[in-house]
Amino acid sequence: MDLLQPALGLFTISLLIFIIVFLILKKFAWKPILSTLKEREDSISDSIATAERVKEEMAQMKAEHEHVLAEAKAERSKILKEAKDAKDQIISEAKAQAQAEAKKIIHDASIAIENQKMAALTEVKNQVGTLVIEVAEKVLRKELSDKQNQEAYIRQLASEIKMN
Repeated sequence: MDLLQPALGLFTISLLIFIIVFLILKKFAWKPILSTLKEREDSISDSIATAERVKEEMAQMKAEHEHVLAEAKAERSKILKEAKDAKDQIISEAKAQAQAEAKKIIHDASIAIENQKMAALTEVKNQVGTLVIEVAEKVLRKELSDKQNQEAYIRQLASEIKMN
């Protein structure tokens, strides 16, 4: 039972040792511990403030990013619209140019056909004239006194011409 009831000497020595350790800790360790705790508290509060500032900056950057993204989408749609308009304009110009070229080709072809037709008619007229002259020459060479022979010869020449 002596262990449960401390002696007065043991109690006094323990108290004296505690007071000495307390004074030593107060003089040498208390201020550094408090300053370290203060530094840690300041560091934590600075970190929290920095985190809040970074969070605000991130929110601002996100808003700016969304704004830039919206502008980029608007610019993209504007560029696509301009490209479509340019494409439509180029297509319509090409169609108009193709139609003009087709009209010109048709006009030139009709002129060429008309010229060839006129040349063919001229050539036919020349051949007919030549044939008429040849027939007339042959008729005149034949005896002109016999009218019946002359008419038969003209019929013969006309049938030869029709066959050619």
